[in-house]
Amino acid sequence: MTHEPDLAGQAPGPREDHHDNRRQVLYWRLLARLFDPEEQASLESASLAVVEDIGLPSALLDPGASVDSVVQRHPELAAEFEGLMVPEPEEDGARDRAAEVRRAALVSKVLLNVFATGSGNVTAEQLARWQSDADRLEGALGCRPGELRGGRGPTGGPGRAGGGVGATGTGPGGPAPDLGRLVPAIGPELGAIEAGLVQRMRLREVLADPALAARLTPSMSLMEQLLRDKDNLSGVALANAKALIRRYVDEVTEVLRTQVEKSTVGELDRSVPPKRVFRNLDIDRTIWKNLTNWSPEEERLYVDRLYYRHTSRKTTPQRLVVVVDQSGSMVDSMVNCTILASIFAGLPKVDVHLIAYDTQALDLTPWAHDPFETLLRTKLGGGTDGTVAMALAQPKIAEPRNTVVVWISDFYEWRHQELFDSMAAVHRSGAKFIPVGSVSSSGRGSVNPWFRERFKDLGTPVISGHIKKLVHELKTFLT
Repeated sequence: MTHEPDLAGQAPGPREDHHDNRRQVLYWRLLARLFDPEEQASLESASLAVVEDIGLPSALLDPGASVDSVVQRHPELAAEFEGLMVPEPEEDGARDRAAEVRRAALVSKVLLNVFATGSGNVTAEQLARWQSDADRLEGALGCRPGELRGGRGPTGGPGRAGGGVGATGTGPGGPAPDLGRLVPAIGPELGAIEAGLVQRMRLREVLADPALAARLTPSMSLMEQLLRDKDNLSGVALANAKALIRRYVDEVTEVLRTQVEKSTVGELDRSVPPKRVFRNLDIDRTIWKNLTNWSPEEERLYVDRLYYRHTSRKTTPQRLVVVVDQSGSMVDSMVNCTILASIFAGLPKVDVHLIAYDTQALDLTPWAHDPFETLLRTKLGGGTDGTVAMALAQPKIAEPRNTVVVWISDFYEWRHQELFDSMAAVHRSGAKFIPVGSVSSSGRGSVNPWFRERFKDLGTPVISGHIKKLVHELKTFLT
């Protein structure tokens, strides 16, 4: 009997073959359950024998049990699920094939719970369970909960401790794929699955029952459905919908505000006397300047003068005009940029104006400080005509050199040449013009190639991808 050499250059023995066969049984069961909801009796019994033999709970094979419920009953597994699919650094020597079997069982559980969603109506409890399992998958990939789905975690690209994205090495079943390619592909699929589950849920019935509504976990997909259906809700259902929107807005606001506050806010203005309060006291400078008053006999420093740090910063009054396409494909951008506009509206000396449009334009500036109220006044869907929005935006550009115009859209316009000419005129006037591409709730971006090329030629390329890029651009100009 001969064997092919393994990755370590050694021929595996019978025991290694035994581990490989076990791992293959688990993965064949995973594939069978993903593509066919009917159980394969032989694979189920073989997988159960493997799981029990390696000391793992049989609940791992129960499709109805969430990962959270398994961890609650077996807390020792919590650490194993975290970072489970992040490749480990390659090491010299033989692979730990027994550990690979264990990882295969845990990986199969996470993947099956997330990607095998069945059919038919979905309850609020089932949606919440799926969201918790999706959080576990993101954690297994080395990401924060919600990060890949583009929901409550717009805080940066995937990847955290342990190398995360871009690392390669030995995965659960041998050489692992490059997560730098795998993770971006999984993100849109998770968003699409979540959106499908929300659509299969009888949302109006759930919202009418406070107990069921309380089980819902706010997400971008849920926000899309709530914002589309809000005009058809009333009474308890409408109140619950507003509460969910408020919860999601507050969560995303906290994340985006942290991003904005992390950036610098302009140079120190030393022409303004420092405020004489204890938190501004410069202890090191105070000691240095008073060293001549040191008394060796008394071992005491006498302070004649206190020195304080300058905290006032140089700022120039700036105007921020945000124009958002509120057509059906723009939900994510509408939510995130409405919240972002409200955060910048709270900064000193920043004058924020907010315009939403489809075939008509709406000036939402009076509510720009409150993203919740702003979103309740939007009406998603319909066509797009950016020229009506430009008609509202142009009069707001009174001082072009102190104005930034952020235009968020997929730029699929029917009067494209007329709209582009007006945008180019805004750019040539001296105003900072920032075109931002759309991102759907599934994470897939789409920008009209005609506009993309012309913006590039104009010297104002479309910002696409993470909203963090837009935060950086705005902070650079406004501070």
